Amino acid sequence: MNYRIREAQKEDMPRVLELIRELAQFEKEKDAVELTVQELVRDGFGERPLFHCFVAEVGGVVEGMALVYPRYSTWKGPAIHLEDLIVADRMRGGGLGTALLDEVIKYGHDSGVKRIGWEVLDWNEPAIRFYENKGAKVLRDWDVVQLDEGGIRQYIENI
Repeated sequence: MNYRIREAQKEDMPRVLELIRELAQFEKEKDAVELTVQELVRDGFGERPLFHCFVAEVGGVVEGMALVYPRYSTWKGPAIHLEDLIVADRMRGGGLGTALLDEVIKYGHDSGVKRIGWEVLDWNEPAIRFYENKGAKVLRDWDVVQLDEGGIRQYIENI
């Protein structure tokens, strides 16, 4: 397969959002995506970008994306978080996921981070195998903890 990995541009954000929605559907959360194209553009390409995004292009069409943002580990120092690595369903198995992950790892290395982290659903065995085959450790004894917007609001009301 002939593809190109490049840094995302503002103009890619409609397609990036489509890929995010495709992932949400795969993860059985199809109605959970609240993000808009305008928010992606604002948050990724404003004066102080909140994320960095790579896209995989096949025949001029964005068929995959990887979105990362900076973190800081109190044990290790600078880190990045891979929020999502998505390849369009019809394009899986052709090397785009590996190429995107390669780009993320190079970006982290060039940025001098000490760790790159991400989550994977415990039932997504193909993704777990993919990451483990690349040398990643899947920490099965950790649970993800989150407060959503409503939870944040409720928390604030109770302090």
